[in-house]
Amino acid sequence: MIPLSLAEVAAAVNGQLVAADPSVAVTGSVEFDSRKVGPGGLFVAFPGERVDGHDYAEGAIRAGAVAVLGTRVVAGVPMVLVDDAQVALGRLARAVVDRLPDLTVVGLTGSSGKTSTKDVIAALTARLGPTVAPPGSFNNELGHPYTALQADPETRYLVLEKGARGVGHVSYLCEVVPPQISVVLNVGVAHIGEFGSRETIALAKGELVAALPAEGLAVLNADDDLVAAMATRTRARVVRYGEAAEADVRAVDVVLDERGRPSFTLVTPEGRAPVRLGLTGRHQVSNSLAAAAVARELGMPVTELATALGELGLVSSRRMDVFERVDGVTVIDDSYNANPASMAAALRALAGFRRRRTIAVLGYMAELGPYEQDGHVEVGRLAAELGVDRLLVVGEAAAPIHEGATSVRDWEGESVQLTDQAGAVEVLRGDLRPGDVVLVKGSRYRTWEVADALRADAVADRGAGADGGLA
Repeated sequence: MIPLSLAEVAAAVNGQLVAADPSVAVTGSVEFDSRKVGPGGLFVAFPGERVDGHDYAEGAIRAGAVAVLGTRVVAGVPMVLVDDAQVALGRLARAVVDRLPDLTVVGLTGSSGKTSTKDVIAALTARLGPTVAPPGSFNNELGHPYTALQADPETRYLVLEKGARGVGHVSYLCEVVPPQISVVLNVGVAHIGEFGSRETIALAKGELVAALPAEGLAVLNADDDLVAAMATRTRARVVRYGEAAEADVRAVDVVLDERGRPSFTLVTPEGRAPVRLGLTGRHQVSNSLAAAAVARELGMPVTELATALGELGLVSSRRMDVFERVDGVTVIDDSYNANPASMAAALRALAGFRRRRTIAVLGYMAELGPYEQDGHVEVGRLAAELGVDRLLVVGEAAAPIHEGATSVRDWEGESVQLTDQAGAVEVLRGDLRPGDVVLVKGSRYRTWEVADALRADAVADRGAGADGGLA
């Protein structure tokens, strides 16, 4: 963060100084985990039902924090007293960003692919200048300002993922950190249980482009009708990406290799260049085009873009993390989270491993509301239609996946309903053979335990570390 005096901090957050010297400066990081506080830092104390950050205020000061931003006075501790610590954190982030005139803020949202695309954009912008981006999907009212506060006068690009649980959430995040470039990836049915319809999801996601200034840039997916229609909601210039003929940044001649890694020709107004991705899955074409559209606008030539995209490796843990076991089994660990769109993308990536036996271990998809039954059935049906050889459905809540798969009459594969992750691991250990490809995917219901067991088995077999990441 840029250095700010406690007086400046208090003014930015509409707070009151208590037992604090207004001239003392915050020169370190802003942290809400007292274990991460260092010299010159500011500790943000969030009250909670089980853990109250104020109980750690004294320890934060001993660790070097110059003050604590909190909602109640802690005796003997220099404080910036506020009514709401989360709102204050957002105000502080806005104050810092407003003092960085050379900073370009890139915001992106979508129903699926946000974190992976954010990481690709950040990897490209890092070639152009110092870049700050959040770890993982740190995309809410807490993670958003926390990430923005990592920016300093040297930072040139701040890449932020914007999540939403309802209408108005993205608008709020844009007030905290206003974007100059907004990227909208897609409108699917993730979290439809909270939104109610795809149209309402589109309304919420479109807040990102509506927040742009006239001199800003909206990067929209030309292959998604609801996203393309958002061009009418912004004053900013619009650039479209995708495989549609009207896209400004396009991919043509897309082909997949034997491991499902795409190659294509990148087409831009300035020229074209061949791209060979090291990432697995056809959906990575769309993700990389979104990132390319941003980097192109920031000045990266098309030939350099193609080279940079080809050099990308695994960017997010448990998101299409492909590793090879010593016994010849390939595992696709995509277990971080799941929704119908990302399930479909992962299954298509699995099917891209041609001439090999394919096994999908699929778990429950959360927050689908009234679409829950149909969403799971459609995933199972797609797995069968794609010709997945064996389907292991984990957990009773995911049972409609099994129902969907077995409803496809001409499917020659097999679906097995299992009660838990341990059951899936047991089946795999007794069934896997060299050359198999296993996809592991589900919402955050411990589906990753299956991937971890497969990785641990590989380590035990060779007596050394498994070969992680992408080849």
